[in-house]
Amino acid sequence: MKADPKADTAAAPSGSKKKLIIMILAAVLVLGAGAGAGWYFTQGAAAHGEEEDAPAKEHKKKKKKNPDAKSEYVPIESFTVNLQPENGEQYLQVQFTLQVAGAEQATLVKDNMAIVRNRMLLLLSSKKASEISTVEGKQQLATEIQAAITEPFEKDGDEQEVSDVLFTSFIIQ
Repeated sequence: MKADPKADTAAAPSGSKKKLIIMILAAVLVLGAGAGAGWYFTQGAAAHGEEEDAPAKEHKKKKKKNPDAKSEYVPIESFTVNLQPENGEQYLQVQFTLQVAGAEQATLVKDNMAIVRNRMLLLLSSKKASEISTVEGKQQLATEIQAAITEPFEKDGDEQEVSDVLFTSFIIQ
């Protein structure tokens, strides 16, 4: 006796729909578990007060600003750069001191002095004499220097805590 071919075709789609639903549910569960684990390892452990490894603790410690830290001053050696041409060749000779939040920040800036000097040379050599010859221009330049030095020295690192830039010498010729 032969089976009804219509019955076989009707049963097949029903079985494949069930398999599809089971596969979708399994995928949703796996993705949900992955998202939950990701959240737990990035947020949950700290929220539940679980112990973190020493490097993670040290990183968080550095990130917090210490309002009680005594300001430190880091003198930066003199820069002499060619300015952007306006009326012939002009140069800037400038020296300044950074006010930073504590000895740890002062050490960080000193240890990364090559990066600091590179950023300053690029910034200063992009200026025109007319932009920095006024008081307002010098104040704007100080703000730009502060922003450039505040940027992290390392990728995904913490920002430096630079509270002021104090010019100690400023000559345009």
